[in-house]
Amino acid sequence: MNQETTTSPGEHSLLAAIDLGSNSFHIVVAKLVQGELQPIDLLSEKVQLAAGLDENRMLTPEAIQRGLECMERFAQRVRDIPEQQIRIVGTNALREAVNSDDFILEAEKIMGCSIEVIAGIEEARLIYLGVSHTLAGDNGRRLVIDIGGGSTEFIIGERFEPLELESLEMGCVSFNKRYFPEGVITEKNFQLAVFGALRELLTIKRTYRQLGWEDCVGASGTIKAVRNACITLGYATDKVSASALQQLKEKILSYNHVDEIDIEGLKEDRRAVFPAGIAILSAAFESLGIKEIRFSEGALREGLLYDMAGRLRHEDVRERSINAMMQRYRVDQEQAMRVEQTA
Repeated sequence: MNQETTTSPGEHSLLAAIDLGSNSFHIVVAKLVQGELQPIDLLSEKVQLAAGLDENRMLTPEAIQRGLECMERFAQRVRDIPEQQIRIVGTNALREAVNSDDFILEAEKIMGCSIEVIAGIEEARLIYLGVSHTLAGDNGRRLVIDIGGGSTEFIIGERFEPLELESLEMGCVSFNKRYFPEGVITEKNFQLAVFGALRELLTIKRTYRQLGWEDCVGASGTIKAVRNACITLGYATDKVSASALQQLKEKILSYNHVDEIDIEGLKEDRRAVFPAGIAILSAAFESLGIKEIRFSEGALREGLLYDMAGRLRHEDVRERSINAMMQRYRVDQEQAMRVEQTA
């Protein structure tokens, strides 16, 4: 798919962003009105590609089929939208899968446009873009956390500019397979999951603590489910504090199996990966010294929309981010140009 175009989308043009996540596939269709994006359609399906990765990092035929059936439904929704106004990206499960092309080539035929498997850092940038456009503007630094099915992204930024970006190899689906086999919940396997996440967080702990932030924001399904569960159980009213998260952990440990989890509003497909998600978030709170986290509706798919809208209007937010980082790290621009030309 050609993501650059020489013509700007007209008023009321539709844009579509599709996020092929490790746990869920998401689609958002939005209308471009006076330079602002107005979402008009949101769909989400639990495909659980990451659960379909075998020990050889091969996607099983069943996982591929689940994904293709979902893509057929998504294709119906975007059939009248021009190709250059649709963007589809794959994340951790498709990064990891040795046979990802078996899915991608068939999915591209169904959708009629290309699918881009993005790197973890690019995923983090787009998540931050989606979050920052969804929240009210402020001048303070914010830490954004997005726990996905196969990876978790951590970003520190100010307004629309990310300052630090990281994608760690831990997610609620992969951790569920590793630490909660057969859905069994024990204090031991929960603590092993926390320790596993703490090991991953060692790579960013010092840098992120030194840079600091004033506000912590969570995005996507896991943190939304944690927030909603805490509100339902009376542990929180909006933001999730460290004590509320501890109470939720104790509640989950009162069950012996994920099938027993009985929290109003928690969907059945989310229950299976809920203990793993709580363990990852608990480790983030502990490692980074987080006191509380609030939730943002914006995430990767919203970031895709704003990124695409900027490029279509020749206002590429990637250029702004690169220029900001060059200034911050005092990059020698003449030398950078020489390297670019040599490459």
